[in-house]
Amino acid sequence: MIEVEELTKNFGVTTALNRISFRVKKGEILGFLGPNGAGKTTAMRILTGFLTPTSGTARIAGFDIQRQSLQARRKIGYLPESAPIYRDMYVRDYLRFISTIKGMTGPEGKRRIGSVIEDCGLDQVRNRIIGKLSKGYRQRVGLAQALIGDPDILIMDEPTEGLDPKQIIEIRNLIKNLGGNRTVILSTHILPEVSMICERVIILNEGKLIAVDTPENLNRSLTKHSQIMLGVRGPAEQITAVLQSVPGVLKVECRDDFLDSMLSFNVEVSQTEDIRSRLAEKIISNRWELLELRSTSLSLEDIFIKLVTREEEEPSV
Repeated sequence: MIEVEELTKNFGVTTALNRISFRVKKGEILGFLGPNGAGKTTAMRILTGFLTPTSGTARIAGFDIQRQSLQARRKIGYLPESAPIYRDMYVRDYLRFISTIKGMTGPEGKRRIGSVIEDCGLDQVRNRIIGKLSKGYRQRVGLAQALIGDPDILIMDEPTEGLDPKQIIEIRNLIKNLGGNRTVILSTHILPEVSMICERVIILNEGKLIAVDTPENLNRSLTKHSQIMLGVRGPAEQITAVLQSVPGVLKVECRDDFLDSMLSFNVEVSQTEDIRSRLAEKIISNRWELLELRSTSLSLEDIFIKLVTREEEEPSV
């Protein structure tokens, strides 16, 4: 659905994007991550036809974004970081205006307006002036305009910016439901949001692509050993010694959890086999109270920091 090859964008002597390549298949939800200035917004503006690349190509549903710009843009719904809304218009009139621009008039346009109003939770404010809405509702109006053309591809820059927790959950669920029917690319600084929504992530840093993969695969590639967390009530030193005696255990760290008088043990183990049952058996056979046992992994924040830090520490060639 989206094919990017060797995409480069220079602004004078500054390279905003440096030969990035990736593909996004139909129905996939892809997260765009990177620190400020990494090139995320520049990439999105090129994909949506707002900017032309210095070199490289981007194809949208088979159409070259430069040579077949109109055909490509007809496939895209775009929500930039600042929602493109007219604050002096009523919500319903604004959406009618957008549907007309996108060639959706008559019964078809009326149906799409009703559909996006319902999907984006705008029914209560459809007869209000946009400028008098809360920031959260204005963001919903921006999302509605991106969806009104029923696009195959939806590109969003910080789609939940300014929303309250309840609205974030609602918009997050809407985005998840869009996957499968539409290809979705979203950029956000809320990394847990990416974990909840996205199937794969792209991480950019200083204009370079440093990772494209699922969070799970990135976690495996960055972690040499597995981590298991146990919550136990009992004597700390004895429990530590017993856990360290289990074959496959490499390291045991213990800390007190003062909230429920539980000891938390972080056990580092080799990745060759699953030894959780052995650990549980040792705790139970010693008549200690096992309250929790679970495998742990790097969070997306940890993955992001590790990759960006590693990239910055590596000498440039």
